[in-house]
Amino acid sequence: MKTPEKQAARAATLADPRWATVQARDAHADGSFFYSVRSTGVYCRPSCAARAARPENVAFHATAAEAERAGFRPCRRCRPDQPSLAQQQAAMVTAACRLIEQAETVPTLEQLAQPSGLSPFHFHRVFKAVAGVTPKQYATAHRNRRVRSGLERSHTVTEAIFDAGYNASSRFYETANEVLGMTPSRYRAGGADSEIRFAIGACSLGAILVAQSARGVCAILLGDDPDALARELQDRFPRARLIGGDRDYEHLVAQVVGFVEAPALGLDLPLDVRGTAFQQRVWQALREIPVGSTASYSEIARRIGAPKAARAVAQACAGNLLAVAIPCHRVVRNDGDLSGYRWGVPRKRALLEREAQA
Repeated sequence: MKTPEKQAARAATLADPRWATVQARDAHADGSFFYSVRSTGVYCRPSCAARAARPENVAFHATAAEAERAGFRPCRRCRPDQPSLAQQQAAMVTAACRLIEQAETVPTLEQLAQPSGLSPFHFHRVFKAVAGVTPKQYATAHRNRRVRSGLERSHTVTEAIFDAGYNASSRFYETANEVLGMTPSRYRAGGADSEIRFAIGACSLGAILVAQSARGVCAILLGDDPDALARELQDRFPRARLIGGDRDYEHLVAQVVGFVEAPALGLDLPLDVRGTAFQQRVWQALREIPVGSTASYSEIARRIGAPKAARAVAQACAGNLLAVAIPCHRVVRNDGDLSGYRWGVPRKRALLEREAQA
């Protein structure tokens, strides 16, 4: 028969939300708290696979040091005094990323996996889970960043391409339009000679700017000041030819405005979407969220096969320049809170309310 003290301790543990986390052995909670077991004298991580303890014997601690000051020793199974598996994997992937960035040529998967002691297959799986992209995709994105940076300072396009690690200029030119949105020479000239048509209209959310390149709609911007929207577009392509839309183009703007006001109409436009491989995957997942529905950053991370990349998903949402066409307003926090939005939380709330009624 349990004493009143044990009954009180049991009730306190059962009422603590951390107990459910311990029962679920949730590895995502590792590092956020620790729990100790009086009957064994050890303390553990929430994800510890040891035999479940009786609730009346459990106490919770904010840190490992706090548990040790209370007289408990670290569990030999989950080793709570050592970096967690997630921390070890993050450090391993970070080291691999630095290796990719510093190498003159892209390292092989075997070379990247060797320091970790994992097989290439296992390393590839861990890298993708942590970084949200494969090692090859990360290397490609890094190389493309180097090209973009090099084109701005190199004497020739060829010099920038080889400095970025491409073995042959032909391999870069095959994907140049996807990487830069234009030819390398035009990108090096800041978008000179490229044409971007745009028009500014008004909707219930304020001013709206719609811009279109030869590939498709490249920007849909929302704001309060039409002039500020035009300046933002000009900053993006400082030497491109910005052409005010004619009557036919303003019909396109009217389509976008109509979608903002009545989401059920749908929006089927060719888009000029530019971003990293990871951003592209996130933005595609956003476009698959039905009108009137929402998803959390964590859910999107799981959908793209990168369950630990919720923060990177949020950053990709913040980098979206195509308001409503790529519906980053449909992504919310796990608790349903609207959190941040590039064009302001009030606009995000208004869009979601409108879609809920569609």
